Amino acid sequence: MDAAPPEDERLRRWRMVLGEDGAEGTERALTGRDAAMDGALTALYDGGRKPGGRGGAERSAGLGASAPSVARWLGDIRTYFPAPVVQVMQRDAIDRLGLSALLLEPEMLEAVEPDVHLVGTLLSLGKAMPETTRETARAVVRKVVEDLERRLATRTRATLTGALDRSARAARPRHRDIDWDRTIRANLKNYVSLPGREGAERRGGAEGRGGTGTVIPERLVGYGRTDRSVKKDVILCVDQSGSMAASVVHAAVFGAVLASMRTLATRLVVFDTAVVDLTDQLDDPVDVLFGTQLGGGTDINRALAYCQSRITRPADTVVVLISDLHEGGIRDEMVRRAAAMKASGVQFVTLLALSDEGTPSYDREHAAALAALGAPAFACTPDLFPEVMAAAIGKRPLPIPDAGP
Repeated sequence: MDAAPPEDERLRRWRMVLGEDGAEGTERALTGRDAAMDGALTALYDGGRKPGGRGGAERSAGLGASAPSVARWLGDIRTYFPAPVVQVMQRDAIDRLGLSALLLEPEMLEAVEPDVHLVGTLLSLGKAMPETTRETARAVVRKVVEDLERRLATRTRATLTGALDRSARAARPRHRDIDWDRTIRANLKNYVSLPGREGAERRGGAEGRGGTGTVIPERLVGYGRTDRSVKKDVILCVDQSGSMAASVVHAAVFGAVLASMRTLATRLVVFDTAVVDLTDQLDDPVDVLFGTQLGGGTDINRALAYCQSRITRPADTVVVLISDLHEGGIRDEMVRRAAAMKASGVQFVTLLALSDEGTPSYDREHAAALAALGAPAFACTPDLFPEVMAAAIGKRPLPIPDAGP
């Protein structure tokens, strides 16, 4: 166990916690790096002043919405704080101080620590982003996307490949397609000794040592005949309303990963009150993200109607609806459409969120209605998503987190 910090260090920490206004009792003056850290925190959290000060009298001067000043502040916090803290402070600066417009400045974007939330903010700016900023914004988005792909792609492909292989094994394979290893293991209980060998075994003759027999296979296990063809169709139907920003980012990455697997036919559909099919852009998730337009209303029924019209093999199709279920369209029709897909053999999965943020605000009535259909709605972390998809492909119970609704 680490030893308790010395008294001087405890006073320093208290001074940093209390800030300028409540620090008189510590009799501790901040200098150097500590003063700069305190200034960065004060600029954000003390009275709503715009970030950009560096401590002391300068930090209370007020800097308005000066992009160079905010860019300098962003550089400061990246110097003084670890990346997870920087991301929280950036998010707070955007939410508390209304700095979204400043992200339209290239020098601002070059100073930020990229993360999923920043990508969501950039996408929400949409057409308001000038061309001079767009390339910088794409670079920020691409860095986040590539980081997510490195984290998620390998495990996703491995997990789903295993699920697809299991689902493709033939029940009555041709002789050349028999998987002998699995067939023998599946039929070991049917081992019998060959006639005429019992006496040799009792005499302990060389040829009888260990016994001789055979396995009678009651059930043959075969390799799938469609190893190089599409085994499952996957439709990702993603709500692009403003509250779903992080889910849209992760869905774009997973869509690209799934599309790279030749045994899956993947379709990506995003919607608000309109429906946009982005399947032809799945080779580059950055293009997918810039094809979305976060915000606006929500018409889930219309989106499901589009997805339903694209289903040609219901028994081999998985539909993943990613939405908080706040429906602005025809509420009862949305549930009936989901029921019709389920009845036709479609594996229907509802994710309230695809992010690391826990369960969002969602429409509980619609979630309960879908659960009654056998399609429980729950929030899913990116790390759990491969297991959810593997279960859906294998038509097994979904691995619903304990904390889910």
